[in-house]
Amino acid sequence: MSRTEGSKFFTFLKVCFQQVKLIIPWVDVQKLERTSNVIMTDIIRITTPSKERDFSMFLNIDEAFRIMEQLADVTLRRLLDNEIFELDPGLQDPTQITKRDLEARAQNEFFRAFFRLPRKEMVHEVLDCSLWTPFSRCHTAGRMCASDSYICFTSKESGCCDVLIPLREVVSIEKMEDTSLLPNPVIISIRSKMAFQFIELKDRDSLVENLLQRLKQVNASNPVYYNSLKNKDTTSPTFHSTSVFGNCESDSTGIVASKNMDGNDAGKDGSHLLNSEELRSNVPQPGTEEFRKFKERVKESLWNDHFAEYGRTVCMFRTEKIRKLVAMGIPESLRGELWLLFSDAVTDLASHPGYYENLVEASMGKCCIATEEIERDLHRSLPEHPTFQSETGIAALRRVLTAYAHRNPKIGYCQSMNILTSVLLLYAKEEEAFWLLVAVCERMLPDYFNHRVIGAQVDQSAFEELIKERLPELAEHMKDLTTLSSISLSWFLTLFLSIMPLESAVNAVDCFFFDGIKAIFQLGLAVLEANAVELCNSKDDGQALMILSRFLDHVKNEESPLSPFKNHHTFFSDDQEPCAVTEVADLIRDSYEKFGDYSVDLIEQMRYRHRIRVLQSHEDTTKQNVLRVVIPDVSIVPEHLEELYDLFKREHLISCYWDLTSPVIERHDPSRAYAEQYRLDHQQFTNLYKLVSPWTCGEHTEVLAERMFRLLDENMDHLIEFKGLACCLDVMYNGEMNEKIKLLYRLHIPPALTEDERDSQSPLKNPLLSTSRPLVIGKANGTCCQKQLKQMLKDLAKEKDAKMEKGLPKMSQREFIQFCKTLYSMFHEDPEENDLYQAIATVTTLLLQIGEVGQRSSSSGSGSGEFTDDLQGEAAASDQDAVFSDTVKTPWKDSQSSPVAKGDWTVSLEHILASLLTEQSLVNFFEKPLELKPKLENAKLSQYSLKTNGMSYPSRGEQVKVNSQQQTSLSS
Repeated sequence: MSRTEGSKFFTFLKVCFQQVKLIIPWVDVQKLERTSNVIMTDIIRITTPSKERDFSMFLNIDEAFRIMEQLADVTLRRLLDNEIFELDPGLQDPTQITKRDLEARAQNEFFRAFFRLPRKEMVHEVLDCSLWTPFSRCHTAGRMCASDSYICFTSKESGCCDVLIPLREVVSIEKMEDTSLLPNPVIISIRSKMAFQFIELKDRDSLVENLLQRLKQVNASNPVYYNSLKNKDTTSPTFHSTSVFGNCESDSTGIVASKNMDGNDAGKDGSHLLNSEELRSNVPQPGTEEFRKFKERVKESLWNDHFAEYGRTVCMFRTEKIRKLVAMGIPESLRGELWLLFSDAVTDLASHPGYYENLVEASMGKCCIATEEIERDLHRSLPEHPTFQSETGIAALRRVLTAYAHRNPKIGYCQSMNILTSVLLLYAKEEEAFWLLVAVCERMLPDYFNHRVIGAQVDQSAFEELIKERLPELAEHMKDLTTLSSISLSWFLTLFLSIMPLESAVNAVDCFFFDGIKAIFQLGLAVLEANAVELCNSKDDGQALMILSRFLDHVKNEESPLSPFKNHHTFFSDDQEPCAVTEVADLIRDSYEKFGDYSVDLIEQMRYRHRIRVLQSHEDTTKQNVLRVVIPDVSIVPEHLEELYDLFKREHLISCYWDLTSPVIERHDPSRAYAEQYRLDHQQFTNLYKLVSPWTCGEHTEVLAERMFRLLDENMDHLIEFKGLACCLDVMYNGEMNEKIKLLYRLHIPPALTEDERDSQSPLKNPLLSTSRPLVIGKANGTCCQKQLKQMLKDLAKEKDAKMEKGLPKMSQREFIQFCKTLYSMFHEDPEENDLYQAIATVTTLLLQIGEVGQRSSSSGSGSGEFTDDLQGEAAASDQDAVFSDTVKTPWKDSQSSPVAKGDWTVSLEHILASLLTEQSLVNFFEKPLELKPKLENAKLSQYSLKTNGMSYPSRGEQVKVNSQQQTSLSS
């Protein structure tokens, strides 16, 4: 294509960025545009070596949108989880992101989602190959994905065959002889005496070398605990290193929890003995029908046959056949074992011997918010089940939840975790239940269990899209699908455990552990499809809720050997009309047949889109809550306050994610209170102050911003919330004169003004009250000053001690001169500049005389009457003009020969305010109306201008260096 066509694409991409800007207003669009240029320049350079670059590959809307989608997701991930995001080293510098980086990240995301692996796993090789599948007696074409700790295989035909091989289970990786029938073969042997043959591997030598190197690293960091029993059947398909199916005494992992039951390895006080058996086995079950027992035996036989052919380890061949067995319902005796294998929690269990018990010992007995919430919910977990009516079950549940909260304080404890953990304890040993919970919270349902349940809300938003696509009539009837989303939220959070009878809901959990969140999506659609007619006839949301609740309460499992338990987490209808019973196996079968065509890749793409919407909704909620608190305390109109909040948040995000900032800056943390989610440090506040403050003082502006920051930082955490900025700007723009002078006064006394501040040295060493011209006060003005001063002091003497003690502290001479310097700086370039300079010179002379006379009066102990007489005499005796030039001239004859003790020379806020009121030009200056809107409009454009021009705000270290240089020059 021509350069013109290439230019069209760049224009199209820019429009795409503007669309992203509408969705995510805090995104730095200019920076992303620069990033896009880097991406495309890099691709052009690598893919088109010819002199004439071809832009045709970029004229693809889908590809361009995919890049935009990935860039937006990078932004969102930064906001959601900085720790996980930092695992992607290629994305740390936004200006250096390339298309290859984005593709690698997307590949990692898909790899982890498809095989439900730890989020730290990074893909190193993705190769086309074929795997020998003994059950079909042929090689199955597919792709191998090799990461830090796993080798995975998925067939090209969806559902045909998937294999997950943890490297810690690998015994050897060998290259076999290359033949025409078996090109480039590699044999991977595992500890359960199984071997996997891969062929048609390109660059086989390099692949094997890399795999062996990673295998060595895995074995060094995670030594295998071999089974010590000599009479164990070595041909068993269960690999010994992660066996969880033997007797407690022969557990091959050496897990401490298994030993605890004899008390040898219990805590020091023996108070934290861990259960080594499933709690389900401790429940006395009433006699069940012979038919149910027979069905269980049939299922167990089918699974044993499957194990013999496909394997019984985490490395088993996962095919459509096993999915059908799972949909029928896993036998009670095998449920815990298969949950561990499907989720790969068995590898975590084997890799961390003693870890759980150590967590229990470290966490039990400690009181925090999480433990208080856990205690409150312990007796609400399956309250009708006999297991959790005894202290044994409650204690086990307490230990697992508390240990997990201690392991992952970022999540801590969230509601619905107690329900899920209760069911896990029924089918798995205590330590196994803990690792199952880890797998669910950290890998299978990422971002679900936190204070904002972002992950669940993202899936709810995606669920709405699926309803519109697959159940259009229902979506048409229920215009607002948020009702269905609010109803189905518990389906996703508790995997149907809170709204179905337990004996039925565990079948849904079976499907979840095998297929992941896809199983919950399709089961939810099947539930809505089964009730679509009634829902379309419903009159309101309450009736729709009752329809779904009654249906789910009557989903039964006639084949379950468990005695039925009532579920008190559901809503019940008072209607006397009988409700038809639905068999859970039939419902699950319908979900696979009608809605089972969604792939993991499609679900991840949907999550990309809806994560933006959900997070934007949360950002809007945060903004509204902050504004709701601030609006009553300020006079700024709400629309301007909203724009100011956007600038405040954007400054935080720019500095956190695009600049090198000081350690005090905290990135966005949604777990904090609304007002604390976005806060500015010193440099961020200074940047924003320069953009929006009406008090501009040239070079002195930054000094004033520093003092304002110290004044607002009341808790001394070096961070400022939005309310502080809004309140100080409200005074500047909308306050009365006395409020503005009071704010200025506070900016020139501690804590705003400090002893070591770079702009507050002794006035004898620094030309502070300098202007562009000398200001001369004649004798006539002196006579006027005497009269004004005498009357002012008489008025102020009436309000003396009691009132002054309650007000602000008096200002010292050093602080007063700094105050005067700020006023002079503020008047620069004002239309009435000359009149303001003359007025402030008059007021300054007056206040210097007040401070001098007050100092003498204080040293002599004279009263107020003597004070005014002395002042009058002093003023009459002075025939000299008061001159303010580049050097400060004090009103006394020889200030150096007559030093004043520190703190003796003072003036008060009342003195300053009364003096300023005597000059109409000063009154007009502080009372003239100021418009905030032009400042906001200019700030929107200027906030990014430094960055788009290749500049950035100085980092904290650079600022300190500048400060020290200025200190040196001033002192010299």
